[in-house]
Parts: sequence; structure tokens; C-alpha cells
Amino acid sequence: MKKRDRALLVILSLLIFSLTIISNVDLGQIFSLPEGFMASYSDVDKVNERSSFGGFIRTSLEKDETSVGSEKDKSGAIVFKLFGFIPIRKVKVALIPEEDVYIGGVPIGISVRSEGAIVISDTSYEAEGGKIEMVKSDYFKAGDILMKINDQEIADIDEVEKLLEESENGVVKIDYLRNNHLKTANVKLLKDEKGQYKLGLWARDDMSGIGTLTFVNKDNLHYCALGHAITDGHGENIVPINGGKLYSCSLLGINKGKKNAPGELKGLFIQSDAKGSVGKNCKFGISGVLDETEGLIDGNLTAKVGGRLAVHPGKATIVSSVSGIREEYEIEIIKASYQAKQADKSMVFRVKDKRLIELTGGIVQGMSGSPILQDGKIIGAVTHVFLSDATKGYGVYSDWMLEESV
Repeated sequence: MKKRDRALLVILSLLIFSLTIISNVDLGQIFSLPEGFMASYSDVDKVNERSSFGGFIRTSLEKDETSVGSEKDKSGAIVFKLFGFIPIRKVKVALIPEEDVYIGGVPIGISVRSEGAIVISDTSYEAEGGKIEMVKSDYFKAGDILMKINDQEIADIDEVEKLLEESENGVVKIDYLRNNHLKTANVKLLKDEKGQYKLGLWARDDMSGIGTLTFVNKDNLHYCALGHAITDGHGENIVPINGGKLYSCSLLGINKGKKNAPGELKGLFIQSDAKGSVGKNCKFGISGVLDETEGLIDGNLTAKVGGRLAVHPGKATIVSSVSGIREEYEIEIIKASYQAKQADKSMVFRVKDKRLIELTGGIVQGMSGSPILQDGKIIGAVTHVFLSDATKGYGVYSDWMLEESV
């Protein structure tokens, strides 16, 4: 590099540093943005209107004109420019469709079948002196998910017995998930009174519960819901699923949230009346396709989806049916992170609406997936409640949900 070029680089660096101090140019936020997040033209317009990254920073969205088949304009790049003409950073983005989606906010019943078998107790059975006794398992903990036996995948709980019968020496290799990490154990089997090999574990392959529908695509009825993963209930395993069903859910009551005692919605759903399928379970919720929409969507309630660039501290609302009808409740977004890494705690908010606080105490279990609206767009979904304060909660960005749902 020539001396003159080095001098210009130093001057430019000092200029940018000075502007960061004087005009609040937020370089930290600009460089914390990940590659490949989702955004729209209107999101970029909002950033420029609010001067989100400082008064001397302008952003623009450039489309990628390449196409695959009939699909066009699915990707692009956001360029951050100092004074509107000095490029600072260029970030690849996926374009959010600018069409309306149906707003969720209603409770849903969820039932899924897991891939593999979920261990539900630390207790196992052990043969000692001809007797079978209950002891603490040497290999597995409650919440572990058994995925393979002797390198053969476990499709469901019924598959376990079949694979154990193929054991020749009473020892099997088991691959299992613990806190989303794959582990392996060589396990000595038991023989029951009929001489059949057994693991001596309590396990299951189905799970059910309630949550909240977030939004539904108008064209193909593809939905996103829940906002966080279905887990094993003991650790952090995201349960790999082998299909599932979604149902309408009737609210029976509410246990109000209190300090250090999270509340919950009490609901009932009938598993013979499925409204759709569950195709995916990921860190940011579940997704699938609705077969029927009655009781789940209101054709008059629609909005566009906004990406993380559209989110800012200040007034927002959540949509929920905890009162028996779908209503918007005022919240205040306290903090929003641009998130360089995937996480389901994208923003922190506080419930301001006295009606919701009177009904539920704030955020309760079962409200996960409730849409968060700001400036007329669905910008996220409720995910968790603060144990120390039921009026405070976390939300996940809509673009995380969209990105991982397909």
C-alpha cells in the first residue's frame, strides 16, 4: 500500500471514529448484523426515516436480478453508506415477500411424534442375582433422545424392540441426543422372563401441548407458530419430529403469572379433529400447512411481515385471544438486538396494557407464538416470560421464524 493510500485510510478511519462520537453513527450495530437475514424495501425505508444507525448513515437495498425458474428477486444486499456515498458495509439479505399474511393470536393444540424415543425417567431396570431391580441409569438421563441402535435409525418407539431383538451378544451401541449434542454409549441389555432383550428404560415417542398461532400465508396456508422449539421437557434437546397435527383449542381457564411462578393457559383440544399438519420443529417454533382455517384465522385481519430492521424500542402490541376474543394489547419494546447468531430471545418487552395484566398477570405459558405488531407489521412473536417479573417477556424476530420454517 502506498504512503498516500495509507494516509487516506488513516484519515477516513479517524473521520468515521469522530462521526461515531459526534453524530451517534452506530458502527457496532452495523457490524453486528449477520449475513443472510431477511429484509424488505419498507424495512430499509424505516431505517432511513428513523436514522437508526446515525444521522450520517443511509441504507439502500439492491436486488439480485438472477432467477431460478419462475422465482425472481428472492435475494439482494443492504449497503450502509456514510454521507450516502461512502460504502461501509454490504450485507447479503433474503427478500421478505411484500404480501399480507393472516394474523394469528389464537390458541392451538399441538401433538407431534418424535424421531427416535424420548427417555422419560433416569430410572432403569437392572438384573441382579436373577432379580430385576429399579436403579439409576448408568447411561441415560430423562430427556435424552435415542436416535440409533447399532447404526440403524429409530423411527419410533415400536422400532426399539425390533432392533434390540437383532442383538447377538446382549450389547448394543446407542446414539442419542443430550442437550442437542450427539453422544454414543455401548449398553448392556437385560433379558426378561421370556428371554427377550430389553433396555430397561421408560420412553415415549409422542408429545402434546398448547401454544399460539403466529401468522398464516394467504396463498398456501403455510403457518408459523409457537416462537420457540418443542423440547424434551427436561434438557435443551430440540425434538426431531416425524410428523404431527395442529388443532383448534378451547381455553378453559388461566393461572395468572406471579413473581417466580409463571402462569399458564388451560386449554382443551380434541385430537380427532385436526386442522393441519406439523412439518417442522426448530429453534424458532413449529411450521406446517393448515387444511382448515375455521376458528383459526379471521380473513379481515391481515398484515405484512417485517424483518429485524423494522424493529425499534417503543410502542408495540401483541395479539392474543386470552379474553375469549382476538384483541391487541399494548406493550413496550425495551430492547432489540440485531443478533449475529440465531437465538429465540431477539427482543425484550414489557406489558403495558392493564387489561392483559388483570387477566393473566402478564405473559403466561401457552401465549408463546402470540404475534408482536409494530408500525402495522408482524415483527415477531412472544417466546418466554421473565421469572422475576411476569409483565416482562422475550420475543423472536419474524424473519428468524420465516427463514427456519421452510
